[in-house]
Amino acid sequence: MTTPTATTHPRPDLRTRIRSRLRWEIGIVLALSFGASGVYAIVNIVERLTREAALSAQTATINRPLAERPTFDLIYQLLGFAFGLAPVALVIFLLWSDRRPHLRRLGFGRPVNGGRLWWFRETGGGFLLAAAVGIPGIVFYVFAKTIGINTTVVPAALDAAWWTAPILILQALRAALGEELIVVAYLFDRLKRLGFGTLSIILSSALLRGSYHLYQGFGGFIGNVAMGLLFGWAYHRFGRVLPLVVAHWILDIVSFVGYPLAVALLPALFAAPAA
Repeated sequence: MTTPTATTHPRPDLRTRIRSRLRWEIGIVLALSFGASGVYAIVNIVERLTREAALSAQTATINRPLAERPTFDLIYQLLGFAFGLAPVALVIFLLWSDRRPHLRRLGFGRPVNGGRLWWFRETGGGFLLAAAVGIPGIVFYVFAKTIGINTTVVPAALDAAWWTAPILILQALRAALGEELIVVAYLFDRLKRLGFGTLSIILSSALLRGSYHLYQGFGGFIGNVAMGLLFGWAYHRFGRVLPLVVAHWILDIVSFVGYPLAVALLPALFAAPAA
């Protein structure tokens, strides 16, 4: 005699469930960070292209005042820095490892058998990367602006105050940590788990980096895609994210803090042409 059994639906394959969860996770992380920035930047470039003024006659400001009174501007800037690191904290939480180094899946922290001077080597690598990107980047910016495919980029438009330079350095750090830990380290780990090949991962990361710089113009997009390809290759080759963070931080500090000096020395380069 057989015992009747209830009809059951087959359980979905565990691998399929994990892949679906990873896709949702990536979507949420990017929606809270640079994916959303990319969407806004795409809308922004479309809006710019539909203006009467040519793209080369427009200005894109990165760091701007957030309040008229300096004290509240400082408070808002600090709040923006702190809450801007929330997506970074999220990916650290998601990829945290119980055993040391805790951030090994992000390529961060002391590597196994790295020696005492591991941070010195990786910081030095960051300086080399900054030089490799920064010098050609300036040349390409001038070229893109000359042929009319880029706006005049104003890295900082904050009023002069005792806290201006420290705030700009913090904002540069926020950008460096956010972009390199999320757009490179996190995305590399998750896309690899989804079965993407190395070339596809590097290209996806680079295109995402370029997308959220479209507000600067097509020159900003192309330049940052090129930077993303170099950084993606370096991360794939060495598996370390600190050199990328250091390089990005240096580039943004030079750009943000050095902008007033650059305007004083090369006013024609940074002046927006009349519409």
